[in-house]
Amino acid sequence: MRVRVLVVASLSTGLLPVSETVFAQSPPGEPQVLPPVVVSAPAVASKRAPRRQTTQRVTTERPRTVYVYPTTPTSRSGIDVDKVTASINYVDARAIERANSLNVTDALQQQVPGILINEVAGNPFQPDLQFRGFVASPVAGTPQGLAVYQNGVRINEAFGDTVNWDLIPTAAIRSVSVVTNNPAFGLNALGGAVNIQMKDGFNYQGAELSTMGGSFGRIQGSAQWGKQVEGFAVYGALEGLHEKGFRNFATSDVRRFYGDVGYRSDSSELHLNMGVANNKFGASATVPVELLQQNYGATYTTPQTANNRVGYLNFTGKVEATPTWTVEAAAHLRFFRNKTQDGNPTGTQPCEDPTLLCFGDDDTPANGLNGAQIANPFAPGAVLGENDRTSTRSTTVGGSLQATNTDQLFGHDNRFVVGASYSSSVSQFTASAELGTIGPDYVVTGSGISLGQSGDPIAIGPVSLRTTNRYGGIYALDTFDVTNAFSITGGGRFNTAQIVLEDQIGTALNGDHTFNRFNPIIGGTYKITPELTAYAGYSEANRAPTPLELGCADPANPCIVGAFLISDPPLKQVVSHTIEAGLRGTKELNAGTLGWKLGAFRATNNDDILAIPSPVLQGYGYFQNVGSTRRQGIEAEVTLRAPTLQLYASYAFVDARFLDALAIGSNSPFKDDDGNVQILPGNQIPAIPRHRVKAGFDYAVTDAFKVGADALFVSSQYFVGDDSNQAPKLEAYTVFNAHASYQIDKSVQVFARVDNILDRRYSTYGTFFETDSVPNFANGGAQFTDARSVSPARPRAFYAGVKVRF
Repeated sequence: MRVRVLVVASLSTGLLPVSETVFAQSPPGEPQVLPPVVVSAPAVASKRAPRRQTTQRVTTERPRTVYVYPTTPTSRSGIDVDKVTASINYVDARAIERANSLNVTDALQQQVPGILINEVAGNPFQPDLQFRGFVASPVAGTPQGLAVYQNGVRINEAFGDTVNWDLIPTAAIRSVSVVTNNPAFGLNALGGAVNIQMKDGFNYQGAELSTMGGSFGRIQGSAQWGKQVEGFAVYGALEGLHEKGFRNFATSDVRRFYGDVGYRSDSSELHLNMGVANNKFGASATVPVELLQQNYGATYTTPQTANNRVGYLNFTGKVEATPTWTVEAAAHLRFFRNKTQDGNPTGTQPCEDPTLLCFGDDDTPANGLNGAQIANPFAPGAVLGENDRTSTRSTTVGGSLQATNTDQLFGHDNRFVVGASYSSSVSQFTASAELGTIGPDYVVTGSGISLGQSGDPIAIGPVSLRTTNRYGGIYALDTFDVTNAFSITGGGRFNTAQIVLEDQIGTALNGDHTFNRFNPIIGGTYKITPELTAYAGYSEANRAPTPLELGCADPANPCIVGAFLISDPPLKQVVSHTIEAGLRGTKELNAGTLGWKLGAFRATNNDDILAIPSPVLQGYGYFQNVGSTRRQGIEAEVTLRAPTLQLYASYAFVDARFLDALAIGSNSPFKDDDGNVQILPGNQIPAIPRHRVKAGFDYAVTDAFKVGADALFVSSQYFVGDDSNQAPKLEAYTVFNAHASYQIDKSVQVFARVDNILDRRYSTYGTFFETDSVPNFANGGAQFTDARSVSPARPRAFYAGVKVRF
């Protein structure tokens, strides 16, 4: 009986020459690897002609297969993997399918050693993705450190550089590469870039329907279809999901579509793709540990809801102008809308005169929208709160142009890339606060009374801000083969960013900021043997402060981060300096193909930006440059691929530290009388665990029946706010998952999975809160005594589904 197995795809396993096209009816065990490109080998001489004939040296060309890895966001191809001067992290459609999840981040956490996800927002579809201690997050106010691209278009949203993973249709993803040590990916690539390539009708053909249901009321479905007719191709994918969630008020609704129309000739390829999504979430955020001990599904102050909507249209083209020159171009248009509602404690309280309301103390008036002090309409003893609402509307247009030349230089192979990109975004941000009361279930019930500008200094009030971001860049990269084994890469990118803030109510937020920088790259690779390659490289990258950060950067005027902007003091741009080196290789064994990689990195950020909580007002804060920080570590991975068994294991060590002394505001129980903690050089950066261990296997019991499992260990980490490293850490955790599938016939497959098999109760994120803001209703209204607040992970969950391929 022929055995097939669901492959765990990884670059380090070795690369197999397979077709780039995937058919819906292809067995799910067929491997997918990096796109292969057939090229011509250097000319070689034929055998010498017989005597008495004119001797000639006739040249022939032998085709060979080269596997490529992206070095720029625009290119649909890339560079020979043996010449990449950095770590290679690649996840293809098969690995994403293995996760049976509509979250692409789940597959990335399984397959990439340095990646970790947590649910700081309290919803599985709005995760923080952390790589090497740098974050791409949907949470406004999170200092972002990763650039994310979809089909060559940067999708970090304009206002806060946030990344909304829920807007990306997972079924339509062809591959994801996590690129490190490369400034060609532009702004925000401090720790690297996540480069997502989508499917089209040329590389996916056929149809598939999939549905799955299970724990916590989850039901989801997806459909995709692709077809090629001569030089034309079309592809479409549709996904939908509804889930109640395991925590109170955590319902999720996901609806998204992606489509592509393409044309291909012998010398050109054109694509028009578009996508839309409309998603709604209940984001239950962190919860005090005292509440969690009473109820694992508890929430602390709600409603907390988010609605994300997007529509985009991209045009890409590639033309082989000559045998050695290729020109690629792209143009994009993106509309993004985000609305949030967040129930919070409030700084509003009865005045010394209980018929009036004050803000921050019992003497400073709390004003209405008309500027007059608000009369107190609430019953004596009522616990006051507020519903904070925000709306962000962004429109982005832009384009890029790139040319690639492969002419030899001084008789040696050479690949030269030059390109430019430009985008312009206009955002309209508004925020308001409605007073209300907090009930025993921590639900904030609004009163219809809105807060105007209040506080001393002004700490709250309605916001209406228009921002314009203009981002441009010019880059060049050259890879030169010194010998057949030794290649060097050099180049760089010049970034420019202009950010204009226009206050639509007053003038406090007005500002015009420009940031410029050239970021170099230099590196090399050496193929020690055909099965072993060494690499090393150095690069720099920069991140301009976002409009959100620039609008909330005054310690004397803190704001509700992500909601109420107060003033516009300047911030410095963040600059990272990264060096990494390592080895990677493959080895054919009797048991199968062994692949492995081992690398080390160090990234130092100058003028890093952090969100600092206000030591005066609970829930308020500001952004501040905090000097230099450093993230360094090692990454190791080993895989074994055999006809019936796939194994993988990886380890990542990330050491993240502050390098300068600094006193900053904190909610830590170890803060001083001024509400600050003292950072010392060498203190660890919170929320970055030092150790991550991953392992998994897939085994084909028969041709039709397959089983697999994976495990994740994450070490302890400091709570956010414990920058002085004085409080006990958030505990380490280990979680085990399992899955199985049965191929009924060529077209129908049933599958199931169990997450968190041992039903481990653990948390992926921790921070502190002010214990006296709201009573502990679960304890008879007494004051909270434990300042820890955490994001609980999902308990054991069961899911099952069916896929039908045509």
